[in-house]
Amino acid sequence: MNYILKLLLTALAVVLLSKVLPGVQVEGYTAAIWVALTLSILNVLVKPLLVLFTLPITVVTFGLFLLIINALIILLADKLLDGFAVSSIWIAILFSVLLSILQSILFSILKKDKEH
Repeated sequence: MNYILKLLLTALAVVLLSKVLPGVQVEGYTAAIWVALTLSILNVLVKPLLVLFTLPITVVTFGLFLLIINALIILLADKLLDGFAVSSIWIAILFSVLLSILQSILFSILKKDKEH
């Protein structure tokens, strides 16, 4: 149940960011749910491999290369899904940073609600 709620909150964040960022387009709420699901699957399956293969450059850049990896995951989701489009890697980097911030805020609100 917690995973489904986090998935829906991520979909909400994707919709909000698509309204704010000019280079991100989501065709609807169903597409946003598919984006959230695809991003979670890619973060579990693909991201650890990318982090492992790029570990030396990640260490040299003090972890900043992880922003590029996150952007590549978002661009991969863009290629896999029809209802989701990101115009460039720079927009994907900005989208990933803002998505992480929004997820942190929304998940912390969810955590506070569970404590009470």
